[in-house]
Amino acid sequence: MLHADTHSPDTLDLAAIRARHTLLLLGLLWDRDLARVDIARELGLSRSAISSIVTELISVGLVQEVGTRGTGGVGRRATMLNLNTRAAALLAIDLGASHARVDALDLQCRPLASRTVPHDISRGPQPTYALLKDLTRQVLADAQLNAAQVALVGVGVPGPVDHDTGRVVQPPNMPGWDGENVRAALQDALNLEVLVDNDANLGALAEARFGAHRGIQDLIYVKVATGIGAGVLLGGRLHRGTRGGAGEIGHISINEQGPVGRSGNPGSLESYAAAQVIENHARSLRLQGHPSDLPDPITIEDLLTHAAHDPLARAVWEEAGHHLGVAISTTLNLFNPAAVIIGGRLAQAGDVLLRAIRVSAQSRTMRINADRTRIDLGTLGQDAGVMGAGAMMLDSLFTPRGLPHLYGIARMNQNARDLAGSRAPPPAPRPTPTLNAPVSHGGTP
Repeated sequence: MLHADTHSPDTLDLAAIRARHTLLLLGLLWDRDLARVDIARELGLSRSAISSIVTELISVGLVQEVGTRGTGGVGRRATMLNLNTRAAALLAIDLGASHARVDALDLQCRPLASRTVPHDISRGPQPTYALLKDLTRQVLADAQLNAAQVALVGVGVPGPVDHDTGRVVQPPNMPGWDGENVRAALQDALNLEVLVDNDANLGALAEARFGAHRGIQDLIYVKVATGIGAGVLLGGRLHRGTRGGAGEIGHISINEQGPVGRSGNPGSLESYAAAQVIENHARSLRLQGHPSDLPDPITIEDLLTHAAHDPLARAVWEEAGHHLGVAISTTLNLFNPAAVIIGGRLAQAGDVLLRAIRVSAQSRTMRINADRTRIDLGTLGQDAGVMGAGAMMLDSLFTPRGLPHLYGIARMNQNARDLAGSRAPPPAPRPTPTLNAPVSHGGTP
């Protein structure tokens, strides 16, 4: 029998406040180990309030005590607290036009196991789901995890995603996928809760949380690969638009009379600077007699490897950088971000590409929108996709709505550890941690 909700508004307010304080505390411990007294001081809460929350977090296995720190004088030594990053696992999937990658991550998005294989996404949804299911099984075995220990699965795909439904919408670089509900299909295949977003959006989350520009609130990440897309971070939040299609910079027309790209728009950025276009242009230049020591036929890999040395490769990347800069200048004038990060496979062209982008973009941007904006290469390389998926999952779990789910996974894992521990000899004492030791990736949940 269902009962009416008897909670008063005051009770609900107190629960919301406690959840907020719990998340703030977890955010501090995500960054570094702290004592209760440190947390009370940073959050401006009483020691008793902090102790109550810590006791709850220890009971479910999300926080653990890890040694002591001297007070610097007479008195008790402070017990250090540590976020148990193995309390729950995350499963990150990076699906590209020509590869599939699955990583198991801990709660600081550090890799526990990883598998990457070549895969042509144009083979369609069903072969792709079968492959991802097999890779997931292998990765969980490599990491010595079972599916019940996974809190969430985060997936990045190289096309527009309706964020509310997880459905792919008219993806130019994913033939055969239009209308496919990736989230629902993978939830059925993996029997786990799944989040899905565009790969460029996840690149923006990754660079803002883990990259060289971590902490920046206004950032645009441009992924240049088989296709070209952008993730737009404004005020610390992804700008997805009404359905999730914001950031499709590759389909902006930079020349109304130009060639038709995959989107069908004349003179779109992708018709000038996407991988296959660049490769074809390089081969055309070779036929026209442009000097080059590259092998025949020229591949995109040749162009990337010799970007700084071969005259034809340099010319191709300078031209591609010019076109990218034209489109990026539009985003600078629209959004005035603090940083534009160039990522994706073609970012491996390096400084030759970057210099051309900077010159082209800055010469077309109003000074107020250019003076304090950095245009840089990404720092996460091929890990940007899985790190971004990890960031997306953290942003979902470390919320009042996601916290109960995280508690449930952590509590189950804690019970399993306790049961295993009762059958094993006592563990060796852990060394006292170094105070304020740096976290490998930085950031906060």
